[in-house]
Amino acid sequence: MKHSERYQLKDKKRIVIKIGSSSLTHTQSGDLNLLKIERLVRIISDLKGQGKQVVLVSSGAIATGRQALHHPKKPESLAQRQAFAAVGQARLMMVYQKLFAEYNQVAAQILLTKDTMVNDSSRYNAQNTFEELLLLGAVPIVNENDTVSTSEIPFLDSFGDNDRLSAVVAALIGADLLILLSDIDGLYSDDPRTNQQARFIGLVPEITPELMAMGKNTSGSDVGTGGMAAKLAAARIATDSGSDMVIANGDQVEVIHEIIGGQERGTLFLAHENLDFDLMHYLNNEY
Repeated sequence: MKHSERYQLKDKKRIVIKIGSSSLTHTQSGDLNLLKIERLVRIISDLKGQGKQVVLVSSGAIATGRQALHHPKKPESLAQRQAFAAVGQARLMMVYQKLFAEYNQVAAQILLTKDTMVNDSSRYNAQNTFEELLLLGAVPIVNENDTVSTSEIPFLDSFGDNDRLSAVVAALIGADLLILLSDIDGLYSDDPRTNQQARFIGLVPEITPELMAMGKNTSGSDVGTGGMAAKLAAARIATDSGSDMVIANGDQVEVIHEIIGGQERGTLFLAHENLDFDLMHYLNNEY
């Protein structure tokens, strides 16, 4: 019998989906996995057909630039990251726009920096842009503006990673569900790659200090950056803002349909709307 918490995911109307670089690229080469991206676009288009509003937070700009420039290794310097992103973001959006157009959908690019969010005027304008795009039926595709921010490095002017960015977006637009697609099945009591005794946790009613301590600030991927610590930080932002959140394995993007269909996939963090929630508090205190 399905748990009522899972079953209620069917009714979610405004959904943010985050997909990481490791879920968008081939493991062996680091090149874009076009077949998987096409399936992702088809699933999002189908959700739109069901009357849902969907925002996609997509990593992959740096990995795409790395592919385009035929660079064999993950970039090491900030300048190299930003150069790769400048090449890759344009190419990545070209892929998304072409595929979404095949399903009669319009993709729109939104690039954010932390400065955008901490400034009251620019945050308000960003919120209005999201609302108008969703009203017009477009699919906003969001990434951090890697070419001008110290992307995915824990400096003061960066979100740190797209897990946190997706939670910030969910809070900004009042989403009722955030789905994080990663290279792991969900939350474990320890890293299952190194500890075979790690216990899977399917439901998190409340985020506790003990739970936060389970996070590992590492990534097992050559292209990704966000470890479990980042995902738990995202969960704290999302659930405090009133959004349920699911961490699931993005190896098969069809898991999105399974999650929204109420199946037991990934780890579900239940929303517990905090009446004192202040997004600026999270941004200014580095989550």
